[in-house]
Amino acid sequence: MEKKEYLDLYKEMVVIRRIEERAAELYQQGKIGGFLHLYIGQEAVCAGIGSVRQPQDRLITAYRDHGWAISSGIDPKYVMAELLGKADGCSKGKGGSMHMADTEKNFWGGHAIVGAHIPIAAGLALGDVYQGNEDAITICMFGDGATNIGFFHEGLNLSKVWNLPVLWVCENNQYGMGTAVKRASAVSEIRQKAEGYGMPNERIEGMDVMTVRKEVSRVLDKMRKEGGPYLLEIMTYRYRGHSMGDPEKYREKEEVRKWEEEDPIGFFRKQIIEEEIATELELDDADEEAENIVKEAVEFAESSPEPDKESLFEDIYVEPTPVEYRGYAMEHESEGN
Repeated sequence: MEKKEYLDLYKEMVVIRRIEERAAELYQQGKIGGFLHLYIGQEAVCAGIGSVRQPQDRLITAYRDHGWAISSGIDPKYVMAELLGKADGCSKGKGGSMHMADTEKNFWGGHAIVGAHIPIAAGLALGDVYQGNEDAITICMFGDGATNIGFFHEGLNLSKVWNLPVLWVCENNQYGMGTAVKRASAVSEIRQKAEGYGMPNERIEGMDVMTVRKEVSRVLDKMRKEGGPYLLEIMTYRYRGHSMGDPEKYREKEEVRKWEEEDPIGFFRKQIIEEEIATELELDDADEEAENIVKEAVEFAESSPEPDKESLFEDIYVEPTPVEYRGYAMEHESEGN
């Protein structure tokens, strides 16, 4: 990586952190409605994966999606506007915190129902196979809690049966809602669940952005050469509650403080300075730039108009259009299917 890439990656992580902190404040002020799931502490995962994802790679995630939206290239202004339910939001103010998406950036959401997006990821990859997009990989993000439900097992099974190019990524932040992983999962490592489907898998560190970047890049290269699905378990930690209404009585404050000592942003900053990639002053400048980006995003969002009532009836139906599947339909038509 060039020096500018290091600084941009650092600034992206800071922007995500500051967006989440401001979102928490705005939620408490009553300006953000519904649920709000913060990504604070997990920034190294989305920044690391985002830095090696190729334009043809599809990305789909669950409801803790603000960081993924920014990492996918959605302007923080439109992310903040969506949080406030404004017309200029990336989902036109109708999706809110849990339904951010931009298909032009190959970012397919933002899904509120636990694990429901996992079969959709298999479908996205199947579509790429039908259309001959041989170099495309679908990256599906989900939490540890989602691995205990049917969607997860159905998605993994189909991806292996059909040899689909899906990188299944479990962001193991230690807790599924208010329950520790060890109290809900029959195996000690989530990655072991892929063994039942004969799927290659591994566990990696998720608090160091450079480790995430390196290991995910290696796995993506392997998948492009060999094909088929792969499961990665990335160990991380959320510093805030499951959502804003979480009283956090299920974990000790000492545990949170211990993990905060491994803060991914602080760790990356220290790494950059120690390796003499950039100076502390240059990183301070990046911090200031991030603060200004977030300040402008909040100002933009608060001045954005509310959606018109008529917009409730827009984007409900879509006119079907024929899609060419590189001879697939013709072949199967001759078989009587």
